[in-house]
Amino acid sequence: MVHRFRYAGASRRDLLVGGAGLVLASSPLRTFAQAPAVVVSERMRIKLPYGAQVGDLQGDRAILWAKADREARMIVEWATSESMKGARTVVGPHVLEDTDFCGKLDLEGLPAGQKIFYRVSFLDLGDYKTRSEPVLGSFATPPAGRRNIRFLWSGDTAGQGWGINPDFGGMRIYEAMRRLEPDFFIHSGDTIYADGPIPAERKLPDGSIWKNVTIEEKQKVAETLREFRMNYAYNLMDENIRRFNAAVPMLVQWDDHEVTNNWYWELRKDKDQRYKEGSVALMAARAMRAFHDYMPTRRHPLEQDRIYTSFRYGPSLEIFRIDMRSYRGANSDGLETVLAPETRILGERQVRWLKQALLASDATWKVIASDMPLGLIVWDDWQAKRGAEAVAQGEHGSPKGRELEIAELLRFVRDNRVKNVVWLTADVHYTAAHYYDPNKAAFQDFAPFWEFVSGPLNAGTFGPNELDRTFGPEVVFQKAPAPGQSNLPPSAGLQFFGQVDIDGATEVMTVRLNDLDGKTLFTKELAPEV
Repeated sequence: MVHRFRYAGASRRDLLVGGAGLVLASSPLRTFAQAPAVVVSERMRIKLPYGAQVGDLQGDRAILWAKADREARMIVEWATSESMKGARTVVGPHVLEDTDFCGKLDLEGLPAGQKIFYRVSFLDLGDYKTRSEPVLGSFATPPAGRRNIRFLWSGDTAGQGWGINPDFGGMRIYEAMRRLEPDFFIHSGDTIYADGPIPAERKLPDGSIWKNVTIEEKQKVAETLREFRMNYAYNLMDENIRRFNAAVPMLVQWDDHEVTNNWYWELRKDKDQRYKEGSVALMAARAMRAFHDYMPTRRHPLEQDRIYTSFRYGPSLEIFRIDMRSYRGANSDGLETVLAPETRILGERQVRWLKQALLASDATWKVIASDMPLGLIVWDDWQAKRGAEAVAQGEHGSPKGRELEIAELLRFVRDNRVKNVVWLTADVHYTAAHYYDPNKAAFQDFAPFWEFVSGPLNAGTFGPNELDRTFGPEVVFQKAPAPGQSNLPPSAGLQFFGQVDIDGATEVMTVRLNDLDGKTLFTKELAPEV
């Protein structure tokens, strides 16, 4: 049966609200004063059904996200103590139908290296007096000097029909990650599965039943703006995710399943009977809008859907968030030997930005957060083993197709002596550590580097994939299903996330690959090159 979602607290008793009423002084932007206590029905009060999220930490700034259940105005209080003593109040945007009542506030002037505590609530525009109950959370701002740093990464949430199963504890890997108290989390893409309906039940190989909480909009593939938005809302129904979001800021990427499997702009779905809309470009535009509505991203002032940027986290670390989806040419056999727009995966402008940003960075560690792996072969048509979906072309020789652009980037990094570059990625639904050695590569004009792969978070487990030898990758570790097994449910235990610790004194980076319960499966220590 389909479980209909109701906003939390809709049936709670009425209560007396003292000191939470608000009156307007004289200007819509002025500080709000307390009004006399008013009796407000809990049923009538504005709800914040999905908690709050923080993202895109940048210097003294952070994006704070929350959603109301109707027209309202966002109000945020923040302080450096949990008591909220001396809290500052920031009046945020009106949330209306155009954002599905989602609000984002770019908090500025935050002190470096501090724990920030916040309360977010919404002012009812219907009477301009009452506020919602607040949602509370906290996060740490980037440090000014060296200190110990811990962050996590993974990808792939609610894929292949494996959704929120209360009997399993929901998406409980998020709780395992929260317990590690990371400074931030990189979601490496496939934040939703817009093309993956969530049925109420799925039969497991042992005959037992996996039971999903589901909603109407997850009974089909997403095509409309509302359906894409409700994919994000569905994930936020999980209490593990909401609790995680309240404690851990996020740097979020997108990949293909935010729209549909293996998409590129020219793709059409006319022959796919699941879709009424044939234009993937039109669906992608809607999907990008939903992504930015529901994720704590900072919109670029000149390119609203741009996701690639960098985030400095003290002197020891800079994260370079790239986008291998939005600027690619069409998926093909990729045997071209000349770099051209149709063979690119990052796009000329993004490559130019990434080169300049890496060259300008004086952070000790430069982490490239990539939504797709470099050396793993990901076929567009996996049954026929044809077409390149990721970078690797499957030829094992000199760079061709999309490999040409990556070869150019790797050569630039070597020639300009950009040190301590590490790649982190997800996408393939298993976990692995790869060492790229030019001495074992068909293309040798690069410096050795590591790539670490993790995921899924709550999706089917697949793999392992074959490695393409163009850039000389070696499998140092991998954990994947046994031969002949695929699309294993979360209950099989093969869900993974990565953990990175940087020592504040030595700046040694320790990378761990962890399982569903947070158990470490593999550890690699990397000493910084000076």
